[in-house]
Amino acid sequence: MLPNIYEARVEATDTAQAVFSRAKKMTERAYIRVDEEKANQYASREHFRRVFVEDTNGLYRLSLLLTRDSVKAEQCLVGGLEDCVAGNLVFREWARSWAKRAVIQNAIRKLNPRPRRSSPASPSVFADIDQLSSGPGKYFEIDAVLKLEDHERFVFVMSVLEHYSERDCALLLGWSVREVREALTRALQEMIGSSNTALSQKQMCDAWEKVK
Repeated sequence: MLPNIYEARVEATDTAQAVFSRAKKMTERAYIRVDEEKANQYASREHFRRVFVEDTNGLYRLSLLLTRDSVKAEQCLVGGLEDCVAGNLVFREWARSWAKRAVIQNAIRKLNPRPRRSSPASPSVFADIDQLSSGPGKYFEIDAVLKLEDHERFVFVMSVLEHYSERDCALLLGWSVREVREALTRALQEMIGSSNTALSQKQMCDAWEKVK
């Protein structure tokens, strides 16, 4: 009887080890699948590069509207890509909005816009940006935006054109919400008073609702 009991224990141990081994492999495969699924949820470096290639024109236009300088606009575009590639994980569906945010942050660092501070626009910029904005789908005159003072222009572009909330604008710019609202109010007054303004009625109404 003793040998049989010993053999039975050995067989039971072998069976348990085999079950444990299979369970371990299944767990490892499950972890691999989970890791792959998580990886597919986030934008990779290559994905961000593709976003910047596919939307180079739009991102450069955004950068140029903010900086009013073609050289600085290119620098902010490159800096935005570098920040996206080296930054924290971002969901794939957020990649394009994150790319815009990175360009805006680079422009803020480059110009450091503060309330009631302005800088003259380079004459060559108007020719550059005119080429980018031509077409029947235009909703505003870019010249009118470029004539705004730095702090007004940043808030106008971020709030009206890119639909950032006052709070988001304030956080990115390092201002108070009140300063953002005041800058947006002055920007809208300037745009409405400009003879070249061609903003859509909806854009203006939405913008005015923000500052009421």
